[in-house]
Amino acid sequence: MNKEMYVNRRDKALKSLEPGQAVLIFANPQPGGIYHFIQEKNFLYFTGLNLPNAILIMANWGKTSSSFLFIDRNIPEMIVWEGEKMHKEEATELSGIESVFYLDEFERIISGYAVSLKTVYTHSFQIALGNPLTRAAMWIQQLRTHFPHLSFDGLGKVVTPLRSVKEPWELEQMQKAIDITGQGIRKIMDNSQVGMMEYALESMLYHEMLSNGYRHWGFRPIIAGGHNATTLHYEDNDCVVEKDVLVLLDVGASCNGYSADITRTYPIAKKFKKRQLDVYKAVLETQETVIGMIKPGVSMTELNETAVKILTKAMLKLKLITDEKDFRRYYMHSIGHHLGLDTHDVGARDSVLEVGNVITVEPGIYIPEESLGVRIEDDILVTETGYRNLSINIPKAPKALEEIRAAALAK
Repeated sequence: MNKEMYVNRRDKALKSLEPGQAVLIFANPQPGGIYHFIQEKNFLYFTGLNLPNAILIMANWGKTSSSFLFIDRNIPEMIVWEGEKMHKEEATELSGIESVFYLDEFERIISGYAVSLKTVYTHSFQIALGNPLTRAAMWIQQLRTHFPHLSFDGLGKVVTPLRSVKEPWELEQMQKAIDITGQGIRKIMDNSQVGMMEYALESMLYHEMLSNGYRHWGFRPIIAGGHNATTLHYEDNDCVVEKDVLVLLDVGASCNGYSADITRTYPIAKKFKKRQLDVYKAVLETQETVIGMIKPGVSMTELNETAVKILTKAMLKLKLITDEKDFRRYYMHSIGHHLGLDTHDVGARDSVLEVGNVITVEPGIYIPEESLGVRIEDDILVTETGYRNLSINIPKAPKALEEIRAAALAK
């Protein structure tokens, strides 16, 4: 960890606040059962700490600004059961935050400072009806009750301008996540056979991740053979891979919280069937055209409109539709999204691209009546001169895929 990086991030956030404004971020709670702890992404962004239950406050008091961190206190009797918790000194050393307190001091300290605040930006101020109140939400509710002068708003105003433009270190983490995802995809292409279960293919990628020290997915993997590939968010991964189908892999490892998001579609046989290849080429042409448009100043809306035009023309040629207005029958989503700490990262779908953004480009055609679904997705960095495809080394050309599959089946 480079604590200076987190200090700089907090300084930028504090400079964006007006006097009387504060940012309040709650770390994720420790999960129960077999689940691994995954940190709340905004908390991770500003502290680098994988501490459950912690709280971060960044506030502009007018003449001064400061950051406070609240962490769990060690209970001597529980150390033998749960291990020793992080001490204040270690939290300061790792994050650069000088003012570190224990969680049992939070209510007393926040009560003393809340009277000086006007607006609090947080991620826990809105809870949908029917959802249980989290500890963070209950604290927000108490603040509302005891300090009715406070207004609450979401974190977007503060974090989106920062998180949407990736720093060099962030790009390194994303590239690592993309590269290990690519290795896993190649392992699946090299070893998959007719009759295997989709989850057996999933296990090949996960084994590659774990063997190289990557313990977390960026999102739930989609391993979809044949008809299952026509369901956009198919996540069961529990069907047999049948003869002559296309297999769609929408997967992404996570590295230090940063997610890859890659989709490849390949034939389980040695070659594409003609119909499969025609659909695949239409999607690939769309993707390559859209990627070629990427540069600072271009909007996500422009990219999506271009994708729709090309895909619609292809659907007419493929005799899937006879009226251009019907394209949504076979292409239901947008061309992509921002990528980073979250798979669907901060940054609007109609945003104008700027240097340092990372977005996905993922056109597709989905034909349920033919049990045929194709999506191709790459992760693209916006540069000063245009773009860089961070996942360029993961095979997607039809000839390359057929060569891989022919070699795999010749074993």
